Amino acid sequence: MRVDLLTREYPPDVYGGAGVHLEYLARELRKLPLDVRVHCFGAPRAEAGVTGYADPAGLAGANAALRTMGVDLEMAAGCAGTSIVHSHTWYANLAGHTAKLLYGVPHVVTSHSLEPLRPWKAEQLGGGYALSSWIERTAVEAADAVIAVSAGMKADVLRAYPAVDPDRVHVVYNGIDTEQYAPDPATDVLERLGIDPQRPSVAYVGRITRQKGLPYLLRAARHLPPDVQLVLLAGAPDTPEIAAEVTGLAGELREHRQGVVWVQEMLPKHEVIQVLSHATLFVCPSIYEPMGIVNLEAMACQTAVVATATGGIPEVVADRETGLLVPIDQVTDGSGTPLDEARFVADLADAMNELLEEPARAAEFGRAGRQRAVDHFSWSAIADRTLAVYQAVS
Repeated sequence: MRVDLLTREYPPDVYGGAGVHLEYLARELRKLPLDVRVHCFGAPRAEAGVTGYADPAGLAGANAALRTMGVDLEMAAGCAGTSIVHSHTWYANLAGHTAKLLYGVPHVVTSHSLEPLRPWKAEQLGGGYALSSWIERTAVEAADAVIAVSAGMKADVLRAYPAVDPDRVHVVYNGIDTEQYAPDPATDVLERLGIDPQRPSVAYVGRITRQKGLPYLLRAARHLPPDVQLVLLAGAPDTPEIAAEVTGLAGELREHRQGVVWVQEMLPKHEVIQVLSHATLFVCPSIYEPMGIVNLEAMACQTAVVATATGGIPEVVADRETGLLVPIDQVTDGSGTPLDEARFVADLADAMNELLEEPARAAEFGRAGRQRAVDHFSWSAIADRTLAVYQAVS
């Protein structure tokens, strides 16, 4: 069986959880009796079986969604001869849907997020948000199977697209390579970044986007003990507006406390692992998170997690076992905005402080988190479950 994986992100150009997912899924699927081809956006890749596609020259300067559609059509052309296409995120959904129609092959969609639940993207894409929403709806409703990365995500899919048959939606979690993501005792990266390994620290890793909730963390950090460092591995802002908001809040925080370390460039994986390994706790303040693979990365590095109790996060972070879940009541307009932002910020600060005041308990949560990652989220098992979906629709 030949399987063509369609994605915007693929190493070395990875900026989010979907790209991480594709890197490991492709690796594990190749260990099975499958001919795996990867089609991704961007420059040519040196890896065998991987094809990169640049924006079509004729669409230079066009709306970003139109450029995406142009790439998708070229990707669909590159899928000739495949047995099955498997697209990831709206960026590649049109390629999968077109290939399904053109070649008469099954199309599997993995939903890492949903456009209806990210209305703030209208400020990023303008009219392109209407196009991205149309692409996703069309692909999901016509797909032979939809893979949701959590049970919470499956519920979101069925709520956003009620025309989809629930039997066509399969839950297959994201995974973690627990050999690569493991505690790193070295401190050279910390020292280079200006992080004191002798002081407690709270770490955040993620893009600067509305769904990741970084402004809430920056407000909550005002209430952390003065000796606690706040380490932000945060870049790739979605819009100038969110970039300006985060910059302003970080600036205000630095006026009142020391130890705010903000790294805006994307660090190599081994450097992120070292930062996570030495953090007292990792915080995920997301207001929308279908699963939150970064929580798994922190857990595998044996770090306690404080995360919002939303989306698929409670399926990953076991409350009061591997970390603390922060309650949130959210508006129902799809934005995920807390109904009471001040309460959410206060609860987030309280949860962080609870573990910072009990470092032994935080360490115990970290050990339990690593064991949970090893026991339940291996990539080999996820590849087997994905293959089962392929076989079901073939």
